[in-house]
Formats: sequence, structure tokens, C-alpha cells
Amino acid sequence: MAKKAANELDQFFGVRSPRLGVVTGGSLNRGLDVRLDPDVDVEMLAVGRYVVVHAQHKRFFCMITDISLDNTNVQITMTPPDVQSNPYLADVYRGTTTFATIHIAPMLIIGENNTVEPVRTIPPHFQEVWTATERDINDVFGDEDENHFNIGSPLELLDTQVNVNLKRLTERSVGVFGKSGTGKSYLTRVLLSGIIARNAAVNLVFDMHNDYGWTVFNEEGLQDKGLKQLFMSKVAIFTLDEESSRRRQAKTDFVVQLAYSDIEPQDLAALRQTMDLSDTMLDAAYRLRQMWGRGWIQQLLTAEPDLIEDLINTTTINGAALSALIRRLERFKRFDFIVPEKVDDSVQAILNMLEQGMHVILEFGRYGNNLTAYILVANYLTRRIRERYVERIEASLGDESKQPPQLLITIEEAHKFLDPQIARQTIFGTIARELRKYKVTLLVVDQRPSAIDEEVMSQIGTRVTALLDNERDISAVLMGVSGAQGLREVLARLDTRQQAIVLGHAVPMPVVIKTRSYDAAFYAAMTGIIKGKGVKKGGKALYGDEDFEGFD
Repeated sequence: MAKKAANELDQFFGVRSPRLGVVTGGSLNRGLDVRLDPDVDVEMLAVGRYVVVHAQHKRFFCMITDISLDNTNVQITMTPPDVQSNPYLADVYRGTTTFATIHIAPMLIIGENNTVEPVRTIPPHFQEVWTATERDINDVFGDEDENHFNIGSPLELLDTQVNVNLKRLTERSVGVFGKSGTGKSYLTRVLLSGIIARNAAVNLVFDMHNDYGWTVFNEEGLQDKGLKQLFMSKVAIFTLDEESSRRRQAKTDFVVQLAYSDIEPQDLAALRQTMDLSDTMLDAAYRLRQMWGRGWIQQLLTAEPDLIEDLINTTTINGAALSALIRRLERFKRFDFIVPEKVDDSVQAILNMLEQGMHVILEFGRYGNNLTAYILVANYLTRRIRERYVERIEASLGDESKQPPQLLITIEEAHKFLDPQIARQTIFGTIARELRKYKVTLLVVDQRPSAIDEEVMSQIGTRVTALLDNERDISAVLMGVSGAQGLREVLARLDTRQQAIVLGHAVPMPVVIKTRSYDAAFYAAMTGIIKGKGVKKGGKALYGDEDFEGFD
């Protein structure tokens, strides 16, 4: 009779993987306790693995968040048996007096017809718990298709795929986090490749260390293809350092220049920390801009001592602050990309590319290690591009065909732009808070998420996080996430390479993955997508209703 019932369950749910145990307790908020069967090898389990509770009417898709050893008689912990001299005793006690338990967090419910629902209830006592199968994973994450992109596989289920919804990924800001050396740039490159291949958005990448454009050396000293080599006509490389690009044989499309007259006091405000600018210095900058117009920086740097003295005597500008401001602006003379009169309009050139559906990567060359140059250029270009986007969005009201494409702007060292003290003064803080209002979102790459303004972090829709070992950073990434305590344990135990936890708007539930390798197989897959080959259909189980807002 029991065998017949099991066969009927298999017909309904599909053939199951090895049974782990049964539910013995728990709650909706705290999670479920599972007593493992005596023959289950606890050493083969790990936090982050997925299991399924097969209840009477539904499947509860869960993640292991803790593993523990327990007993029915506390005396055995005081006087453990001598299993060294008599190994048979271990088998006698195992499963009776001593046993193992796992704690699992319900993530989703898979109902009849494979509909995916949020967790609003729990299974009753003694329901069987099984290791998740390939079918379970596919029922949750669906198949890769025109709107979904494979970014990796669940741990220990490497034949399955975790697919992110690219529309949902790009319509809100994205964060890629992890300590140094965990492969954040490779993770970012995989995400950008999917966005480019699927035409989910246009990208503007501020490439601080020349990791995304033409080529990059990996840890083995071999060269990996950049996005330009992968997608050729879809990607344009802009550069601040033509000499560096030529030396690296990177094929550039445009050399970016800034004129002194283009730099506004608002651009200096973003450099408050890196240039050690005080409020008094910034007040002086605003006053000079008002008095002298757009050429105020060049006029100040070439001013005679008599003019400086006259300024101090005839205006409210503080003399010490003005002298300090001049010394700091002198640093701009080290940047060859800042010129008295520029030849071409860099902002317009970038906008032209983006409007054509081209993806722009701005390489910084030798200036990548200079944080002042990076913040100045990124803030300068982004502020003006965002202004043009606002104008176009407002002009297209009533006619959606005139709207510009969704724009995703990638910045590294994001906490330098989004520090609590300056986040409200930089354009990046503004963009993060606007969500999708003007079709401009951010992809922030950072190793110190705790240094990013909390309000900005709360607006990041999807977070892809590699290993973090700082408690404050872990708390920042999991801020506002349901079941954060269990995920905290998972996040702190990731491998240092090629593992990440993905959570938020673009996936139906938090998921721990082994990320896709960025190698020849990946290059071939991208080529196949572009040529319309190898696309799997049928991701209907991923979200259901298009307006469903996810389980953040």
C-alpha cells in the first residue's frame, strides 16, 4: 500500500532524488526543522543546497541554512561511547539516541500546474524532505529564452541553470559585491554579456581598470576576450588615454576630452573626499562660476596675484579657502584629457552611440588608478547624459515610440560615489533613488557595500554577491531581505571563486550559484545567441504574471 502511494506521488511530482528526512517543527518566520534519516551522510550536506518538502498538495522549495547534531539523551554528550574500540556502537546509537538535523528556509511554493507562489504557509509535521532535482530547479527558474539569461548553476546541480529575467534586472539598479579577488569583474562581464546579447538595454561602462573593452589578462596570465571582441559591431570603445589603448592594441572608436569650461562646481562636489574639498572651498567655486561664467577654472588658474588679492578684498570669498582651491585645481593639469578647448563633444558622441543601440565602454588607461580622474569623468558624463535622458523622456510623453532605450550605467568603486556624505550630491545617488522613472539605472561594482548610503542600497533591485567576510558588508547586502539570518550563514561560507548568491528583483528567490565560466564555451554561447541558435523556450514558470513584483 505504501509502495503504491509512493508511486502515485512520483507520478504527480516526478521521480525524486534521495530522501533526507522529515519535518519535525518550525515556523513560517523561523524556518523548518528536519530530522535526517539514519542513513543520510550529514557530511555530504552543505548550507546553500536546495531541498524540497513534498507536502500533500504542494512542493515547498527550501534552502538549507544550518546543520546540527542532536540527541535524545543529554547523558550521551557527557559520557560518549568508545566507538574507537567498538565501531559497532556508532551504528547502534545513530538514528536512535543520536541524530542530525538541518534547518531549512522555505523560499517558494510550487503548486499544481507548476505555478510559483510566495510562501504564506508551512507544511504539516512529518512531511518528507528530498534533495531538489533538476525538475524542481527548472520549475522555479524556467528555461533560458529571449528574456532570460543563464548566469550559472545551483551548487551540486551543475546540469541545471539559474536564469535571470533581464528586463527586471535592468529596470532597477543592480549591485555586484564581493571582497577583493572573488571575481567581481568576471561576474559583471557575464551579466553585461547577457544584456548585450539579448538587447535588454544599452550599456555605458566606466571601465576603471580596462577590464571590459578589448581584452584582459586572467589569473593564469592568459588573455580573455573583452566585450568588444565578443560583440564587435554592438560595442564601441571610448578612451581617455589613446596612448594606452594603442599600446594594448585596443581598437578604439573615440577619444574623450573635457574642456575646463565644461567643469562645473557640481562636478567638484563629487570630489569632496578625494580632493579634500571643504564647504568653504566649494562655496568659493560656486561664487567664481557666478562671477566669471563657464571659463572660471581656467581664469582662476592663470590669474595674477593682484587679481587674487582683489578678489579677496572685494568679495566675501575666504582667502585661505581660495588659495587651497587653486592648489587643488592645479591637479587637473596632470590630466591630458582636460584641454582648454575640446575638438568634439564627448557627451553627444556617447549619446549618438547609445541611441543607435550601441554599448559604450569608456577605458581610463593610465588614469584608472587615479580616483580623482575616475570620479570626475564618470560624474561629469553621467550628469549630462542623464539630463538629456530626462529631456527626451519628457518630450516623449504621449508617444512611447520616441522614448530612448533603457540605459544601464556601470561604475566600479561605487562607494566613492555613493558614500552617505556625498550620495545626495552626486548624480549616481540621484539615479539610484529615481528607480526606473527616467529609464536610467546603475550597475554598481564594489567590495565595501557597507560604505554605500543605506537609502541607495535599499533601491538596488538585484544583488549578485560573492564572498564577503566583513559583518557590516554582509548586513548591508542583506538589508531588507526576508530570511536574512539564514542567508547570512550561506553568504559567509561561499568559496572564494566562482560562487555567488543572487537575490532580488530579477530572480524569484535567493539562489546560490556556481557562476558561468568566462571561457571559450561562453564565447560560443554568446555567438549562438546572436545568431539565434540554442535558445530554449518555455520560461513561463519563472514569474507568471508580468506585473508580479517578486519576493524581495
